[in-house]
Amino acid sequence: MTSEPSTVDTPLKKLVGEKTAKALAGHLDLHTAGDLIYHFPRRYDERGEHTDIRSLDVGEQVTVLAQVQRTAVRPMRQRRGNLLEVTVGDGSGGVLTCTFFGNQAWRERELRPGRWGLFAGKVTEFRGKRQLNGPEYVLLGEGGDGEAAANEEVEEFAGALIPVYPAAAAVPTWVIARCVRVVLDTFTPPDDPLPAAVRATRNLADIGSALREIHRPTSKEALYRARRRLKWDEAFAVQLTLVQRKHRAAAWPARPRPAKAGGLLDAFDARLPYELTSGQQVVGREIAADLATAHPMHRLLQGEVGSGKTVVALRAMLQVVDAGGQAALLAPTEVLAAQHHRGILDLLGPLGRAGELGAADGATRVELVTGSLGAAARRRALAEVAEGRAGIVLGTHALLYEGVDFADLGLVVVDEQHRFGVEQRDALRAKADQPPHVLVMTATPIPRTVAMTVYGDLETSTLSQLPQGRSPIASHVVPAAEKPAFLDRAWRRLREEVTKGHQAYVVCPRIGEGPVSDEEPPREDDNGRRPPLAVTEVAPLLAEGPLHGLRIGVLHGRLPADEKDAVMRAYAAGDLDVLVATTVVEVGVNVPNATVMIVLDADRFGVSQLHQLRGRVGRGSAAGLCLLVTEAAEGSSARERLDAVASTTDGFKLAELDLEQRREGDVLGATQSGRRSHLRLLSLLRDTDLIRDARAEAIALVEEDPELARNPALAASVAALVDSERAEYLEKG
Repeated sequence: MTSEPSTVDTPLKKLVGEKTAKALAGHLDLHTAGDLIYHFPRRYDERGEHTDIRSLDVGEQVTVLAQVQRTAVRPMRQRRGNLLEVTVGDGSGGVLTCTFFGNQAWRERELRPGRWGLFAGKVTEFRGKRQLNGPEYVLLGEGGDGEAAANEEVEEFAGALIPVYPAAAAVPTWVIARCVRVVLDTFTPPDDPLPAAVRATRNLADIGSALREIHRPTSKEALYRARRRLKWDEAFAVQLTLVQRKHRAAAWPARPRPAKAGGLLDAFDARLPYELTSGQQVVGREIAADLATAHPMHRLLQGEVGSGKTVVALRAMLQVVDAGGQAALLAPTEVLAAQHHRGILDLLGPLGRAGELGAADGATRVELVTGSLGAAARRRALAEVAEGRAGIVLGTHALLYEGVDFADLGLVVVDEQHRFGVEQRDALRAKADQPPHVLVMTATPIPRTVAMTVYGDLETSTLSQLPQGRSPIASHVVPAAEKPAFLDRAWRRLREEVTKGHQAYVVCPRIGEGPVSDEEPPREDDNGRRPPLAVTEVAPLLAEGPLHGLRIGVLHGRLPADEKDAVMRAYAAGDLDVLVATTVVEVGVNVPNATVMIVLDADRFGVSQLHQLRGRVGRGSAAGLCLLVTEAAEGSSARERLDAVASTTDGFKLAELDLEQRREGDVLGATQSGRRSHLRLLSLLRDTDLIRDARAEAIALVEEDPELARNPALAASVAALVDSERAEYLEKG
């Protein structure tokens, strides 16, 4: 260990010793002084204030500030020796039992009633009591008789605000705090990369003060200023990256695809059996104007489930075909690609059947390219695409493979963008001689700050109206464990709908036996809950039990493609009453006659997934019903999430709820490969104003200094916060 000045690049083994440095590297991926200094506390406990023990979830790895209330020693039943039970409380009535095995009289003397400490471990439950088995702990301050605590870590918690770090079982928060103190004792902060004018205008702390105060705050006010400065750095780095990307994209050349009077688009509009909503008309004009420019369109089209995004996208594709180009629509599953193919052919009619009997003058061809095409069909489809006869090409990842060549790719439409990797989208764009226009569609509404922070380089269009003829969807939570009769009533309600001539979905979180796929969660969790219900297990039980006599089909991702297509065709044709499926039906499946959906183990799904799933019903003139079946206890966070989904069909409210409950680093794409997020403090929900201000400053700075050539320290800081992987993610969009 050294007492020489340290910088962000100093290896931790020089500062904290080889053993501790190895633990920090192995368990927390912290290697340098800079890594550790930017490993910020997750929260701060305050002396005299309690951690709310009652809010802890079973299975959670926690660190709590609590006071020893009582200790008890009793003999173990199964083996020799004693068991020490220490009850700790938080002052609000919440208690935890800390259990220590073996004869540990010294620990009993140490953990005297009245002592305060930090206790770290995994929350378990035994006979209704919350427990920490063999927790790590550190006692704070002096003992009840005035004896000084023996732990050297106590020095880390001398202030009123006690930092609690993201930790690991082998590296608890107090070890991290001790290492931070050692580093701060010698740390020389970097030159402040933020331009002085921005710092002054926005009243931001200097970087050195911010880094010290966030770890060892001298007051709540100083901590607030430190957090605000470091959040600003994160927001500013992302916004600069996005604004630079938008600035560069504006200079790229693209082939203009202006609208053509009397072409396919006009003919399509004339044969539409309904009138476009005012929202569809406005968004259509925005997209048409973008396509006519000499720079590539880069637009996000978001809209509620069923708001008519596909028609808007098809009109854009027809404009490009009219201008001599081709359009490709990339869908996340073969089921959805095939559904789009059928739906677009139906909408186009004779306009999409060039070369066939009855085709309209000037018609184009619509080709489907998927991995399951037979060799002869594949050769024929690829020739149609390569020679330009297929103006509209629909497919899955198969469109990305070598051998799929376009004559003149002018527009890429990406459906359900969050289901695709960045590299895949980029590979499709690379198939054009010049950058094609890009339209990204999502049915998961995106809160404004997420759009600003993740899609800040895209123009955004929103469809909020539902087309005429769409019916409302009612949603209810069915508490199966508390009220089994409610589940019986749910199955009767499904039968009633089938008796009326309608159809139903039953959705399960898992496929069944065999390897776990992307569309199902792990088999069981660490807390001993039963495995999630599975399609292949539930379907026969329903057929023999509450749905006996109904025509039941099964659909999941491991079925062969032709079998999946056959099942969907049978269901769409009304030859099946009930479809028991996984989330493979989450997006795009359109059966207007389906009126009821029962989601089993609904607490195992995310908010946006549930919102997407229920959008499969109520797509015709009859009202939709979605029943969310759960065994989650009343008052639990899972149950509250389901109650929220049932209470509103406002996708934007649900998107915010989803964001609150997910790690925001995942939302921002920075943990794509499992690495920790580089955006550690910024909250997309709570820091709206700061993100907006950072964007305004980023726009002003990039207009003056597009490549940050006059601000090299800032450019380096942006590169560090938005690392190369994250920058590439944003670059490819």
